[in-house]
Amino acid sequence: MVSQHGILLAAGLISDHFGPLVAKVCDCLLRHGALQLTEIVRRLKLPQGQVKNSLLVLIQHNCVQAFSSPRGDRTITLYLAIFDNVLHRLRFSKFISVIRADIPESETLIEGLLQNGRLTFDQLVGRTISKVPEGTIQPAREEIRMNFNKLVYARYVERCPKAEPYFNPQEDEQSTAARRRVPKTAEEVLSLQQKVVNTATLSDPERFSEIPYGMEDASKTNDCPHNAVAGAKRKHGAFEVDEELNSTIAENEVLWRVNFEKFIFCLKKKFCADRKKPKLKVGTHPIWESFFEANLTDKDTNSVTSSTNGILEKLGQKEGTAAMTIGDIKPVLLDLQCTTSDGEEFTFDLRKMVEACRNEEIESLVKKKYGQEAFTIFRLLVTQGCAVETDQIIDTTILDKQIVHSTLYKLWNDGYIDTEKIASAAGTGYAQFFVWRAKNTFREQFIDNLYHAALNLRQMVNYIAELLLEGSKDETKLRNRKNILILALTRHDDSLMLFHDF
Repeated sequence: MVSQHGILLAAGLISDHFGPLVAKVCDCLLRHGALQLTEIVRRLKLPQGQVKNSLLVLIQHNCVQAFSSPRGDRTITLYLAIFDNVLHRLRFSKFISVIRADIPESETLIEGLLQNGRLTFDQLVGRTISKVPEGTIQPAREEIRMNFNKLVYARYVERCPKAEPYFNPQEDEQSTAARRRVPKTAEEVLSLQQKVVNTATLSDPERFSEIPYGMEDASKTNDCPHNAVAGAKRKHGAFEVDEELNSTIAENEVLWRVNFEKFIFCLKKKFCADRKKPKLKVGTHPIWESFFEANLTDKDTNSVTSSTNGILEKLGQKEGTAAMTIGDIKPVLLDLQCTTSDGEEFTFDLRKMVEACRNEEIESLVKKKYGQEAFTIFRLLVTQGCAVETDQIIDTTILDKQIVHSTLYKLWNDGYIDTEKIASAAGTGYAQFFVWRAKNTFREQFIDNLYHAALNLRQMVNYIAELLLEGSKDETKLRNRKNILILALTRHDDSLMLFHDF
């Protein structure tokens, strides 16, 4: 479930982009889960036409997924808000930066999809040409198609999911119960949102199927770095007709959208790479950067795997590192906690790094709020991962008994830790003592605080924007303050992504 401040933040973002009416519909779905159109109308007491149009806007911008589900002896259509996609509206500028660094020639195409949600390739072509300044040579359709296929090949863009997939919660519960009877070390618990999204998602071959090239321009794709998979092969006879038909359908009928999962993975890699840089030894920065740049696959979003040859190739493109050998990079990668089974490919576990960074963020907050003693105690409880006796905390931290007792009470009172009274036999009687553990929900509380802070920053930005529209005397001062707040919100979003997306 999304927290109260998370819902308010999401509704605020929708209101900023599409107005208060659409925001009300989104807020209703986030609070009450999957609903029928008639149920939304009843709860909001709005005309059905307005609610329906609002749902269409939210679906167009990938914030709502419709699905069919059985109810009694009939099938109904339900609408489910996709909170993650709403939240991604905070980081569109970061997504643009990712493309600018990787495939700069495709920036206008990504910008079009971010602004409009879902578009056909034909609509993207029209938009791209309209953005070309007067007096500048317009790009040819074949060039735009080539740049678009680069995005599809790199998985930045995908074909839209099924419009209204069938999902039966009862069948899903039965299959889950059957899986639980099979012994497993761990089982991922999926929310309704994740299950519906997974049901709607196309298979990878469909999802990332590029637009076929026409016969007249197939030879021009030889300059494309991905021409081996671009489908630019000459065909004869009946196959030539099929190819042209497929191309027409892909260009004029198929809807495309941004693949948020890919962008979040790119930002996750950048975050982990940047977070480790201050701790790197002198001369190892280029190796660390090249390791991330040479990543072999994006299928596993929890790790980065690169081959030694790929790393050397990236190093060869950097100034001062072209002469490096395998013998130079292997010790550095092992020192950076990369693992290898054959010495040819190295893997870095992003999950462990993210977990460590999350703990650091929370511990840093505890230190700022309660001081060094609280930081030491809280870190001990988080590291232990189990109940710890008061005397053991005193002995381990070497802190004064009075300080430990008062600090534990503060952390318990603010919901960071739990306590329990234990009775045990001691000589002729029973002794009682307290044990303490870090709360399982302290992260949820921390994330809600992050939502709350982002909500406040967004409201302050909007307030200053209103003052500027009214024509305030201190316009320059207000603009500077607005830019500072926007920068603060962008930086704050890094912490939000760390806990919610990574």
